[in-house]
Amino acid sequence: MNPEMTGTNIAAETRRKHAEYLQPAVANYYAEPLVLESGKGMYVKDVDGREYLDFFGGILTVSIGHCDDRVTGAITAQVQRLGHVSSLYPVVPVVELAERLARITPGRLQKSIFNASGTEADDTAVVLSQLHTGAMEIIALRHGYHGRGTMAQSLTGHAAWRAVPSQVAGVKHAMSPYCYRCPLGLKYPSCEVKCARDIEELIQTTTVGKVAAFLAEPIQGVGGFITPPAEYFQIAVDIVRKYGGVFICDEVQTGFGRTGKHMFGIEHWGVEPEIMTMAKGIANGMPLAVCIATPEIADAFQKLTISTFGGSPVSCAAANATLEIIESENLADRAEQAGTRLRSGLEELKRRFPKTIGDVRGKGLMQALELVVDESAGDRTPNAQATGQLFEETRKRGMLIGKGGLNGNCIRISPPLTVSDSEVDDALRIFGDSFEAMGA
Repeated sequence: MNPEMTGTNIAAETRRKHAEYLQPAVANYYAEPLVLESGKGMYVKDVDGREYLDFFGGILTVSIGHCDDRVTGAITAQVQRLGHVSSLYPVVPVVELAERLARITPGRLQKSIFNASGTEADDTAVVLSQLHTGAMEIIALRHGYHGRGTMAQSLTGHAAWRAVPSQVAGVKHAMSPYCYRCPLGLKYPSCEVKCARDIEELIQTTTVGKVAAFLAEPIQGVGGFITPPAEYFQIAVDIVRKYGGVFICDEVQTGFGRTGKHMFGIEHWGVEPEIMTMAKGIANGMPLAVCIATPEIADAFQKLTISTFGGSPVSCAAANATLEIIESENLADRAEQAGTRLRSGLEELKRRFPKTIGDVRGKGLMQALELVVDESAGDRTPNAQATGQLFEETRKRGMLIGKGGLNGNCIRISPPLTVSDSEVDDALRIFGDSFEAMGA
C-alpha cells in the first residue's frame, strides 16, 4: 500500500484486493467489510481511526483483550530465543503447557497432542477414540460445528458449512438439545430430555451396535450458542458409554473460563470426558489447538504422527502467559459476574423488543439472541434480515458482534473475559439504540 494513501482509500483498496486475491469462500462481515488496523484491550480500530467495542472477541478467541502486554512480551521473548522446531524436539514452553493442561482439565485427562487448528484437534480425537475402542462409528449433533477438513465437515451438522457431501462413513447425527426449537415439539422439563434419550435408538438402528465416541460441544457455538438442559449430557454420555463409546468434548469455543465459574464448559454439567479438544481462547489469538486424553486412550495411538506447526514454542509461550493470567486473575469468576450482568440486560432487551427477540440463551460471556419475525404473535420464523440490520446499526454505533445459527438469525455475544461493568453497560445501550433504530 502507498503510505500516503488515506484510511478511506486504504480500506477501499484492501476490499478490492481481498475480492481479487482471496477465494470467495473467505467471506467477510458487513455490507461494506470493515478493514481493521489495530487493537488494544476491549477495542479495535479501523484504518480510518474509528474505534469499536469488540463484543465478539475474534470469535471467542481474544480471552484477555487485544494485544495484552504480558502475552505480547512472552511472544517476543520466545521469538528472540527460538521460533520454530516442529514436534520432533521437546521444548520447555510445550511441556509446561502440557503439564498445565493436565492440571486444569477435568477428570483424568493427562496427555496432549498440539495442533494448529480445532479442525485438526477434532480429527485427532476421533482417531484416538477409534483406536481405543476398536469401533468406527461416531455420534455427533445436528447444529454442531467441528471445523473445515473432510472429517470435520462430515461431523458438522450445518448444510451451510458442508461444501461437499459427507466423505467419512460412520458419522451419525443425533438431535440437538435445542429447547427453543425442540426437534420433537416438546417442552422442557416435561419432555424428559427425550432428545438425549433418543441417542439409544439412534445407536440401535443406525450403527452396528457399538460406537467409538460421542462428539459434542457443551454449548453449540456456530449453531447459535444452543445451550442444553441440565440433565442432557449425563443422559447422553451414559448411553454412549453403554454401547462402548467415549465422550469427546469439543471445548474450542467454550473453554478457558468463557462460560463463567469453571475453566471448561462441560464442568457445568458434571460430566468428565475421556477426550477433550480446545483451541481459540487458549493463546489469546495465536494459532494453537489441543487434543488431550486419558493415558490409556492416548497410548492407543502407536503409529507415527507429526505436526509441523502444532506445539509451536511461540504459540505455547502465548498460551502459558494467557492461562496464567486467566487463573491468577480469576477470570472464570469474572466471566460469571460480567455474564450475569450481560444476561440480565439482554433479558431486559427481550422485554423491550418482544416481537424481534425470540430467545436469550448461553452461559457466562457466551450469550446469544435469536431473532425471529414476531415472537409476540407466536411466529418464530428465523429473521436473518433483522440480523443483518442489527449488524449495521451496532457497527454505526461503534460495536462489533457475531452471528450464527442454522438460519443466520442468532446474534453471538462474546467479549474478552476482562470486560468491565461499564463496557457491558455500553454494549447493552448500543444494542437498545440499534433495535430502536430498526423499529424492532
